Amino acid sequence: MSFADRITFGRADGGASRGRRLLGTSAGMVYLVFPIAEIVTGALTGARAVWAGLLLVAFVASFLGTVLSSRSFLERSRWTYPLLALTTVLGMTGALVFAGSWMSLPVYSVVLYGFALPALWALGGMALSLLTILAAGFITGSTPETVIVLGMQVVTLGVLFISVRNTRTLTVELHRAQDEVARLAAAEERLRIARDLHDLLGHSLSLIVLKSELAGRLAERSPRVLQEIGDIESVARKALVEVREAVTGYRQRSLAEELDNARTVLAAAGVRAEVRTTGRLPGTETRDTSLGVGTPAEPPAEPPAEPPAEPPAEPPAEPLDGLLGWIVREGTTNVVRHARATRCEIRLTYGGTHAMLEIVDDGKDGTGPYTPGSGLSGLSERVTSAGGTVMAGPEPAGGHALRVRIPAGADA
Repeated sequence: MSFADRITFGRADGGASRGRRLLGTSAGMVYLVFPIAEIVTGALTGARAVWAGLLLVAFVASFLGTVLSSRSFLERSRWTYPLLALTTVLGMTGALVFAGSWMSLPVYSVVLYGFALPALWALGGMALSLLTILAAGFITGSTPETVIVLGMQVVTLGVLFISVRNTRTLTVELHRAQDEVARLAAAEERLRIARDLHDLLGHSLSLIVLKSELAGRLAERSPRVLQEIGDIESVARKALVEVREAVTGYRQRSLAEELDNARTVLAAAGVRAEVRTTGRLPGTETRDTSLGVGTPAEPPAEPPAEPPAEPPAEPPAEPLDGLLGWIVREGTTNVVRHARATRCEIRLTYGGTHAMLEIVDDGKDGTGPYTPGSGLSGLSERVTSAGGTVMAGPEPAGGHALRVRIPAGADA
């Protein structure tokens, strides 16, 4: 780990590093020596000194609690904002009641605003701190120089720590994007290996099988030769099956994996993803990924006593699962590359006789006539060959939609 990494406020992945954040945000608390000096030297006496001491202890505890409550720069706990509000109230109270060096307490609150709040809210907190210092200076008759210096500290430190937080946020997002690029590169390498494996071994093994069959017909008069050739043919057929199974495993990802991958890719592109599935699908569950909550899918209803109009729902075959996963991948790629969307909803419904997949976004992809690209054209050909239908285009209310209907028994 480099020296630059060691002195940052958190890890590159955005994970919690409370010690570093505590050190970084608390370094400036050395200036609280001036309020403490007013208590120790007798500038504040009697009950006023006692209340000042209690307020200072509460302020420091609330300040440190706010810093430690956040899980990371990108994630707040349920205690962060209540503690931040308490710190703000204590800082304002100290500035308005005791004045003097106590007017610096709102400056510490500004540091927390820069770390804990969105930029616009942090600017509002800076304005509140400025008003507090101005009011305290006016009420207590502080010198204009003191008010100006503290006001400049509010502005400069506020802007500085807002910039630090934004920089950290961008760094975390960059590392996540790099991880996603590496994962996609690994997936592409798997596909390349699958293609090479199929092209190199698949053809050769098929040729061995054909030659073995031909040699078997030519050697029908020699039982021993016929037996050896049969063994060769059997081994070659088995190897060919194993190669095809390996290629299939490399090339095809399940629908559940593709739905999870779609959520990750959309989030990395700044698109709010909602994935909803209904029906029994292998390896999936009914959930709303925008909330991060999943519940097991409901089992299909019991068939009635009389023969139903449609057969009862059964899980789709593995080829259909792979085809749906491929459609999710292609549709998500289109949203990320072309739609300029902020929200995308993926709805998957399996009704027994068919599967319905819808990918709807709120993108603004130009104002000209809609023309499907090569990706959608290839998707349409594959779905049509499986007996399904594809509808893609702009929505009347805005955005774009891809709707695919595939028979349950489709062979992808």
